[in-house]
Amino acid sequence: MWLWIRCALLALAAVLIAVVANATPHPPTTPDTSSKPPVIVIGFVGGFIKHDNALHTGVQLAAQLRRDYPEGVHVEVFENHRGEQARAKILQLLDSDRDGSLSLEEKQNARIILYGHSWGGSETVTLARELEQDGVPVLLTIQVDSVTRMGQNDSVIPANVAQAVNYFQADGLVHGVAQIRAVDPKRTQILGNFRYQYKSNPVACDGYPWYARLFEKPHIEIECDPAVWMRMDSLIRSKLPLPINKASASDATSSAPTL
Repeated sequence: MWLWIRCALLALAAVLIAVVANATPHPPTTPDTSSKPPVIVIGFVGGFIKHDNALHTGVQLAAQLRRDYPEGVHVEVFENHRGEQARAKILQLLDSDRDGSLSLEEKQNARIILYGHSWGGSETVTLARELEQDGVPVLLTIQVDSVTRMGQNDSVIPANVAQAVNYFQADGLVHGVAQIRAVDPKRTQILGNFRYQYKSNPVACDGYPWYARLFEKPHIEIECDPAVWMRMDSLIRSKLPLPINKASASDATSSAPTL
């Protein structure tokens, strides 16, 4: 008899404990958004050049940055006709909680640098303008002898860009836009429109196709110019965190590759 009563009391106690436990509110789980996305550096090559053709400035620059910044910086190069692919990659990297959409905080955490040569320069501005439609800010755009692609406008920098710079030359059959300006000068600082000339200061472009050296000589010389590379490299690094590989970073600033 007493054994039966004891078992019943234990069962009743177990039921009461379960009821209380279920009634106790549990704090809602929220996704961890504390981790910030990497600084994103996107480059565009010109013409019909492949994104991994190491003969060209943008590809070499990206490779050096990847070596110096193995963490905290995402560097990638795209063909100039793959702007939508680059845009999708940026939005993916900014989506810290992986919910498929960008919150205001995720947009504000964006740190983006865009650069490009020739048609790649034109695509740089186009991508910045598309990111403006997404509500995403851009730290810096760099254009090197930017050649306007059909349907694009690479001379007017959208207001979501904090700083922009233009390196150009004005000779030969193919040459870049001579001046860029800001839609809103209060929001965008134009660092300068810097002209280079190579008639009296030729630059060797070893390895380039004969037709490029014949018909696009000044246009490829600005891409091969170590002085332009060094300015681009220094400007980009000024926006990046301290590199993990400090020795390699020191070497990069002391010597420029053949572009």
